[in-house]
Amino acid sequence: MIYNDFHGIKLSALGFGAMRLPVIDGDDTRPDPDQVAQMVDYALAHGVNYFDTAWGYHGGHSEEVLGAALARHPRASFYLASKFPGYDVSNFGKHEAIFEEQLKRAQVDHFDFYLLHNVCELNIDRYLDDATFGTVSYFLAQRAAGRIKHLGFSVHGNFDTFLRFMNAYGDQMEFCQVQLNYEDWDFQKAKDKVAYLNERGLGIVVMEPLRGGNLVKFTDDERRALDALHPGRSAVDWAFRYVQSTPGVITTLSGMSSLDQLKENVEIFSNDEPLSPEERAALEKIGYAKAHAKGVPCTACHYCTSHCPLELDIPRLLELYNEQLSKESGNFIAAMALNSMPEGKRPSACIACGSCEVVCPQQIDIPDTLAEFAEMMGE
Repeated sequence: MIYNDFHGIKLSALGFGAMRLPVIDGDDTRPDPDQVAQMVDYALAHGVNYFDTAWGYHGGHSEEVLGAALARHPRASFYLASKFPGYDVSNFGKHEAIFEEQLKRAQVDHFDFYLLHNVCELNIDRYLDDATFGTVSYFLAQRAAGRIKHLGFSVHGNFDTFLRFMNAYGDQMEFCQVQLNYEDWDFQKAKDKVAYLNERGLGIVVMEPLRGGNLVKFTDDERRALDALHPGRSAVDWAFRYVQSTPGVITTLSGMSSLDQLKENVEIFSNDEPLSPEERAALEKIGYAKAHAKGVPCTACHYCTSHCPLELDIPRLLELYNEQLSKESGNFIAAMALNSMPEGKRPSACIACGSCEVVCPQQIDIPDTLAEFAEMMGE
């Protein structure tokens, strides 16, 4: 197992993510305790020491099932991470009750790593309004008391939202969990977040290295291009090696649903094979094509915004439209971002006047795209 140094401790480069545990009868709220215990045993025996769960995973049962599996092992043999569920804004003000319940569920007296979860447009104002909600100051106090060893945050918001949080709390955070893979390097501006975090000296925990399974296979053309650089390497191997070669990464989470997936990942992380610049560039080219295979070719020139009578942030709406289309079944990022916007700034507010379309250098049919997006999101 590869290990990375973080504040004097050695973290396994592969982290055990507990969001996609094996379940009973296909029911996501019933993670299988026997299979989870078997996977935890194998992970620990093969050098994995970072385990990541959260309040809402598996309908609230991930913490307790993972905690029970880990409780069979010495506490010093693993590092456990969980998160405050800020994705639900009704949880602000309930942080103490939630934290106490999390410790109970996980059968521990402290979390080694704890995250202010899912900083995004929907909740950033509540995170920043600590005078009213006291969320951040509460968890800082828990760190001071030793009930949290390392405090950080995860982010799904855009770069401006990320900066707002960092400007307020960056000096008090130790690490950040980022959606990072070769598709999101440019698409979700992961490269900007990575550069900023490295500049500020925060450790980087990677989530979605396979983009929820979107990157587990290649087309024939993609395979030929990559085989010319490294014949026979699997799509999963390529994706993990990409993250391995990204500066500042301390561990990479994989949400594994079977022992076979765990074994494959442990094998990949048994040796350090960072990609060459040429290999990274080839993957990023493929990632860019994947991200733009669906959706519209908006370059965020903002010509359209100066012509919109409703002053809609059209580039941001088109970015979220592309994001929604980037997974076969859609995803929560676009929905969260739209929910944070006033109704008059959402795609359904477009009056189809066509003023934006006239000045669009990419000749995007913006009114029709926004109407499709509104329908897609059930507005």
